[in-house]
Amino acid sequence: MSWTRRSVGLLVAAAVVMSVAACTAEGGGGGGGGASCVARYTYQDITYQDVGNVEFTPGKKLGVATEPPCDDSGDLDKGEEPAGLTGTAYEVDGFSPEVAIAVGDTPETARFFAVSSDSEFPPEVQKLIDNS
Repeated sequence: MSWTRRSVGLLVAAAVVMSVAACTAEGGGGGGGGASCVARYTYQDITYQDVGNVEFTPGKKLGVATEPPCDDSGDLDKGEEPAGLTGTAYEVDGFSPEVAIAVGDTPETARFFAVSSDSEFPPEVQKLIDNS
């Protein structure tokens, strides 16, 4: 195979990997519609979005949070809705559960999730993001 054909093949493979990575970099699951790759959880009828890598202190156990099913393939429109994953919801020190929770198997492995409106987080969450 010529150098040119190998290079084109590598570029195509890299493009595919980049598009998949862009999707999973946003959180890797949960959702629906266009933002299906953003990790989200619902706890007590409030939906929280993954904030990313921020420093926080998890508090006491709240209960079970459920990850809404992902519909990045459009299959949910066909009537069969897969069961969502569940995780343990924890309080986050300094935040009301109406604003933010942590979700994970243990407090030490929990990730920070917060409510968002039009992809904007509440000011107190944005301040935590900016300071991390």
